[in-house]
Amino acid sequence: MIAPLLAVLAISHPAAAQSAPVIAPEAPATPSRWTVSGSLRVRAETLAGQFRPRFAEHDDVLFTRATLAVGYDAGRVRFGTELYDSRAFGQDPLSSVGTSEVNGLELVQAFADIDLGGDGDSVLRLGRMTMDVGSKRLVSRQNFRNTTNAYTGARLQTPLGGGNLTAFWVMPQYRLPDDRAGVEGHAVEWDRESTDLQFFGASWVGSLDDRATTLEIYGYGLNEQDDPALQTRDRRLFTPGFRLRRGPGTGRVDFELEAAGQVGTARRTAAVADTRDLDVGAWFMHAEVGRTFDRVWKPRLAVQYDHASGDEGGDHYARFDPLFGARRFEFGPAGLYGPVSRQNLRSPGVRVEVRPSPRFEAMAMYRGLWLDSPTDALGLTLVADPSGRSGRFAGQQIEARARYALRPDGAWLEVGAARLFKGRVLTDAPGAPDTGDTVYGYADVTVAF
Repeated sequence: MIAPLLAVLAISHPAAAQSAPVIAPEAPATPSRWTVSGSLRVRAETLAGQFRPRFAEHDDVLFTRATLAVGYDAGRVRFGTELYDSRAFGQDPLSSVGTSEVNGLELVQAFADIDLGGDGDSVLRLGRMTMDVGSKRLVSRQNFRNTTNAYTGARLQTPLGGGNLTAFWVMPQYRLPDDRAGVEGHAVEWDRESTDLQFFGASWVGSLDDRATTLEIYGYGLNEQDDPALQTRDRRLFTPGFRLRRGPGTGRVDFELEAAGQVGTARRTAAVADTRDLDVGAWFMHAEVGRTFDRVWKPRLAVQYDHASGDEGGDHYARFDPLFGARRFEFGPAGLYGPVSRQNLRSPGVRVEVRPSPRFEAMAMYRGLWLDSPTDALGLTLVADPSGRSGRFAGQQIEARARYALRPDGAWLEVGAARLFKGRVLTDAPGAPDTGDTVYGYADVTVAF
């Protein structure tokens, strides 16, 4: 701005221009090679009418989660680190709070990204990392949950055949400490990875027709065995699947269909005495059709159906293993709640979403819950009737959530609630807690920078 003004001054007042100093335009600032970001979330949760056996009937907990990520761009190689500090306060001595909610001061990411082609299209990541792959139903970083899934190994992302390929070999991290005293005391202990648990696979995503519709094809392998510190189910699983999706858009119909099978071997339990490897034959599917209406609030109405196989005993194992997927976006809040997962489930549902403004959005959903196998447990409820006499009906679930941006640059408030109307399975099965329907609510504030 100064240089043009001096030029104008020189034209109208030549003498003034002769005595004025010459000021060169400012050189553009050099972009920093360093990046720093982070967040702080504080959430209050309450639950009454516990659905799990042997846990507190009523629980109130304050959760905190702080993150700090630092990156450095060295050109063809970029480095990144991320710290997580996840804690819980005020829980009941019989609380369900565990390593899914508490992980004190953990370096969940420490990686190097190597640009293989020089154009940023093909990148190899080495080190500790988090991952979101595809729909996140089987491989997810996690967001609502207070801790996250993390892995150590290698991941390649590259264009292939008109689409994009993600391939990886990693060792999932065991979150530590995993004992009651360590969790309640917020002990800081380095999470552990081991070749005794290996996770590998590939996912290819390409566009169809007008590029609004995508096809994903994937296959994931999991190899697990006991080690001196942990008794496992010795899972050796292969999970192939596909996903066909047309994303939401104003005034149009959207849809999604995802299905996966699962084969291999596993033991029914992790007990020391259980040494029998069973053939696995399991599967899951998700189907959804929705429409976003061209109205001021951008309402979207969708119908959904989820089906995941359950175990029926005998010489085969049929309970689907959801691997490292997220649940919150389809099955309700996690944390103190979270009875439903992609295991032993038949569930139709209806979902309504609205977005009255760029800063406010809300959602409400209803689900009916039935068992695929009447002798297996629903999701993570830990309630099962081996005789099958309690039937298949597990109940109904309603949930609602609202989110408001307190400021556009990274601060928001979220509130939500869910109610599980228990069916016969969750009231009549042996060991089912006599606690009435489950009622849950939460409120959190997140600030990011």
